Amino acid sequence: MQVFWHRRDLRIPDNKGLSIASRDGTVVPVFVVDSEILADVGRRQRAFFLDCVRELKRRYRSLGSDLIVRSGDPSEVLPTVAEGVGADRVVWNDHYRRERRERADDVRDALTAADIDYDSRTDLVLVSPERLDSRYPTHGSFHSDWEQQAKPSPFDPETDAFAPLDDETSVPSVGADIDLPEAGYEAARERFDDFLDQGIYTYNDNRDNMPAAVENPATSVSRMSPYLSAGAIGVRELWADASDTYDAVHGNERRNVDKYRYELSWREHMYHLLYYLPDLDRTNYKSIPNEIEWRTGPEAKADFEAWTAGETGYPFVDAGMRQLEQEGYIHNRPRQLVASLLTKHLLIDWRLGADYFRRKLVDHDPASNYGSWQWIASTGTDSVDVRIFDPVSQMGKYDDSGDYVTKYVPELDGVSPRKIIDWPTLSHGEREELAPDYVHPIVDRNHGWDRAERVFEEALGKR
Repeated sequence: MQVFWHRRDLRIPDNKGLSIASRDGTVVPVFVVDSEILADVGRRQRAFFLDCVRELKRRYRSLGSDLIVRSGDPSEVLPTVAEGVGADRVVWNDHYRRERRERADDVRDALTAADIDYDSRTDLVLVSPERLDSRYPTHGSFHSDWEQQAKPSPFDPETDAFAPLDDETSVPSVGADIDLPEAGYEAARERFDDFLDQGIYTYNDNRDNMPAAVENPATSVSRMSPYLSAGAIGVRELWADASDTYDAVHGNERRNVDKYRYELSWREHMYHLLYYLPDLDRTNYKSIPNEIEWRTGPEAKADFEAWTAGETGYPFVDAGMRQLEQEGYIHNRPRQLVASLLTKHLLIDWRLGADYFRRKLVDHDPASNYGSWQWIASTGTDSVDVRIFDPVSQMGKYDDSGDYVTKYVPELDGVSPRKIIDWPTLSHGEREELAPDYVHPIVDRNHGWDRAERVFEEALGKR
């Protein structure tokens, strides 16, 4: 008899640890409601995550088993459950964030003291970080090594190994202030099937097409990030299906499908960073000779509040921040842009932006969030020393019709797309005449750019 400890792997299919446990004997599935760990998860994501736990419990029950749900410290709960069911081993999947590593270490110590065996497996990624070098200066160098590694097929647990159980403990509920995606593996699988049927064949061409993201948001990109972050679907399953599609198509369609597979390698890289730097959420990945002179004080605080409210006077940025507030999600293109404006034009510490994302995103992922913020902030693995996104030209390139911006910034309805694009460069009087209810830019476009370039070059010792 074995206990399988579900963590951020809220699924049965393509679950490596669960599959290995099921091949070795009867399995008792357990989820521990760890209030200390959950307290560090934003309320929206916590609500979605617990909805996924509830769906997992329902699925186990449909198979004649159940998910035992207990609250408390896993190092106390798991030995008690194991002894109660007569299990001689506890199995789980590893996670890389510092707090989750510490939790697993405590569980190992407690199980050893109780004379109970344990086993943990790598399930988060296609390629274990241990199979690669410890540091890569850029994503390109990482990808060159990563793509040479074999990618495992999805794991298929033996469902007849699940113990017959009846656990009446309910999963706690958390209210959210937005509509959440449908939870669980079946919803994830349905969404990915829709993407495979429609979006993946044009993914490279449409992934940054903001009007398409408004018109058909679930097919211009996959929108799988909430499910991957909760572990409601496995990355091996996504990779295998995308690879099968890649093998079946040719020409432009193959190029589009391959871009989706390439984007999965970014997720792999972010987890590689987190594996070797568990403090990725607070420590600069790149060694920078001098301190970055982040702005602080009342003016910086006011700018940060304007940024969170979507009231910076940069329409593409404000649309992204309002999408975050309304949906708990931002399309990747404006996601990059809002982070750039905060860390470069406003010179506000990336940690503040990353923490705000943690609190608001349904799809928050500790590796992707902190690794991507550092990439944008020029403290991570970017090949460019000081990357600064121009919020005006970015809108002109990706939302020249203004469809995305006006969906989330209705104050600009009726203003011509060209004027919306140029909004930060227009005169005060022209802006007042065009849209008196919309805010003026909180920072001059050129001044913010020049200031950021100076501050970062000084930090890098180039001035």
